[in-house]
Amino acid sequence: MRITIFTAGTQGDVRPLVALGLGLTRAGHAVRIATGNGCAALIEEAGLEFAPLSADFLEIMKRDPSVLRRGRNPLALLPRLRGHFREMTVNWAAEGRAAAADADLLIGNGMTAVLAASLSEVLGVPWVETQLQPTSPCPDIPPMALKPPRRPYPGWVNLTLYRLLRVTTWQMLAPGYSQLRRDLDLPPLPRSGPGFAGQGRKLLYGFSPTLCPPSPHWPEEEHVAGYWHLDTPGDWCPPPALQRFLEDGPPPVYVGFGSMHSVEALKVTARICDSIRSSGRRAILATGWGGVAAISGPDILTVANCPHDWLFPRVALAIHHGGAGTAAAAARAGIPSVVMPRFGDQPFWAWCLQQRGVAPPPLEQKAPSVNAVAGAVRQALTPEMQANARAVGARMRQENGVSHAVAQLCDWGLI
Repeated sequence: MRITIFTAGTQGDVRPLVALGLGLTRAGHAVRIATGNGCAALIEEAGLEFAPLSADFLEIMKRDPSVLRRGRNPLALLPRLRGHFREMTVNWAAEGRAAAADADLLIGNGMTAVLAASLSEVLGVPWVETQLQPTSPCPDIPPMALKPPRRPYPGWVNLTLYRLLRVTTWQMLAPGYSQLRRDLDLPPLPRSGPGFAGQGRKLLYGFSPTLCPPSPHWPEEEHVAGYWHLDTPGDWCPPPALQRFLEDGPPPVYVGFGSMHSVEALKVTARICDSIRSSGRRAILATGWGGVAAISGPDILTVANCPHDWLFPRVALAIHHGGAGTAAAAARAGIPSVVMPRFGDQPFWAWCLQQRGVAPPPLEQKAPSVNAVAGAVRQALTPEMQANARAVGARMRQENGVSHAVAQLCDWGLI
């Protein structure tokens, strides 16, 4: 069977879909992943077929830094993202047709679910939705895109917030999706949104049930498979400087903000380093896409990037942005986190880590004080939080999200 997976976002968003694609390949299927050109090498080096899809969020964030500044306020983001999304989807109809031309099954991840569903109507092939964070309304999990509450909301409040958020999100996405449907000669979607539920829609979640237990209120057609972990090749070797740094002292503190760009990277990084030094620890700085500045010193090592599944078991804790992939990697490695969320689902995963007892309350990434970071580091390194992290990591390492996802697709009769 030929399967096309559509997804958008940064490498952290795409890596789980590559892991799922490899699992489907091992099950005997041919897999193509359609996403932004920035992830082409990641996909092709894994041995999967790449198809181009205009979906480069890094380019948007670089062109418009206000997306990050307003990232935790959906209402402030709405006008900016509506235009960005419409621009991004201009060629989706043609790109989607090309990527799905010979497919027997379409998988639409995140905001590309509507693309997969629309192509399914045109081509007459089945489709399934995937998400890497919970999006289904329920009374017991706060909406992912809003800042989580300090104390649990009553169930009716959560449900009301989900409805309001769906209306707000649809206002952002509707112009792009409407043009997509016109380009595919399909009727417009309802003004209230897609509403695929009740139309045979299947939803497969690719996050860890250890980090976010599934809601008992979700229907049977929505299944949490577990996190889709992409292993680093076994022949990967660390740079000699990194290997020496790790061997020359106790486990250091990792600092990295993934694909998050920051115009204040130097100031924020300097404060974090001062905080780590005050705790008597060394640090590894992963500069990534510019969220962390390169700072030198005998107790600090700067790297561009490093596979989390190799590095995290060798560090004491991780200071990070709370992206789904980084949060899962730190938890899976059995180490505590200090989270400084900026955008999208990052505050939600910071909340999940805190709920599991493996991270202190999140900090503001924009201008954290030295004392605040130092206090969070001390809390993360307490015996209690370290023990919680080891227990959570042991449970997560027993999960096999990719195998469960493939088995669920079989149970649904889709492969």
